[in-house]
Amino acid sequence: MRLDRFYPIFDDPAWLERALPLGVRLVQMRFKDLPEAELLEKLARSRDLCRAAGAVMVVNDHWRQAIELGCDWVHLGQEDLDTADVQAIRRAGIRLGLSTHDEAELERALGVGPDYVALGPVWPTVLKKMKWHRQGVARVREWKARIGDLPLVAIGGLRPERAAEAFGAGADIVSMVTDITRNEDPEVRIREWLEVTR
Repeated sequence: MRLDRFYPIFDDPAWLERALPLGVRLVQMRFKDLPEAELLEKLARSRDLCRAAGAVMVVNDHWRQAIELGCDWVHLGQEDLDTADVQAIRRAGIRLGLSTHDEAELERALGVGPDYVALGPVWPTVLKKMKWHRQGVARVREWKARIGDLPLVAIGGLRPERAAEAFGAGADIVSMVTDITRNEDPEVRIREWLEVTR
């Protein structure tokens, strides 16, 4: 299955109610520090909204809940990979995206046989304090040469005016958080993104 090239990350189903009607067709739901009941409720609601809109929903981190709720995709960071049961995820028929930041992490990710690989931060990001300040587009080009047909997601500091550079370097998909969620007019920003990624 071919994934959409525009991949926003949200932390509440309320964002989906704004984004899906505009044409967003690939989204990651990233829920942090929620009580289990609330986490399951928000994931189930997000799943239902995405299915109704024909959109692909990727669950960040919470692979057990993704299995329980019959979700289709999970995204794991390297730390999550330490404790995740990849076999259980695969047995449940769930597809898997993995974060990478350096050569060792890319090797490890490829050994798991992911359905996409994410590289970041391509540009400096305000969201997370990371030891990797900026990967740069040269690293995007290098990663794409290494992974071939596997979809490559560029994340970190993405803005619409940088999309062409990311795609030109070999990214298949561009992902962002704060460029939308902290924008003064998120709907207008989503439309800009849809324009540059379609």
